[in-house]
Amino acid sequence: MKIIDAQGRLLGKISILDLGAAMVILIAIAAIFFSPGAPVTQGIAQSKLQPVEVGVMIRGLRVGDFDALLQEFADNQEVSIVIRNQPAGEVSILSTETLPRTTPVPQPDGTVKALPDPRPEVALIKDMIMTLSGKAQVTEDGVILEGARKIKIGTPIRLEGRTYDFNGTIIAVSTQE
Repeated sequence: MKIIDAQGRLLGKISILDLGAAMVILIAIAAIFFSPGAPVTQGIAQSKLQPVEVGVMIRGLRVGDFDALLQEFADNQEVSIVIRNQPAGEVSILSTETLPRTTPVPQPDGTVKALPDPRPEVALIKDMIMTLSGKAQVTEDGVILEGARKIKIGTPIRLEGRTYDFNGTIIAVSTQE
């Protein structure tokens, strides 16, 4: 009796193609369950954490009662942050600065002045700069917050509180040694 017959069956019973497909499936299952995954922590706890300040620019925040939002910032100094759709811990709110909404207005002499925007719907749209403070590891690559998320200028960030959830962009990162 031949090991492989004319129809490609092993010992006349099992097709070589079926055997190959079964081996590929078994190897894939073994790779899923037995391969090491990403480490849970990135060694943040073992290294020295330093205080950092992060400037965040929030543009086009639509809010009905802006004064109530500012009061919540003052009452609750901790804010949860999300970076790249991953929770990155909590940071403290050091300050908030509301930026004026202006519109360019051409002048008769050809110059342009930035004047307050007179449109009524603009009263509900706010721009502001927030300064946040937290602990981070400072590496050669950049600053890594306690929540194991690297931050750099231009990184999108989401701030979550009890009554708010909005997006901003990091515009400044400074360490205080």
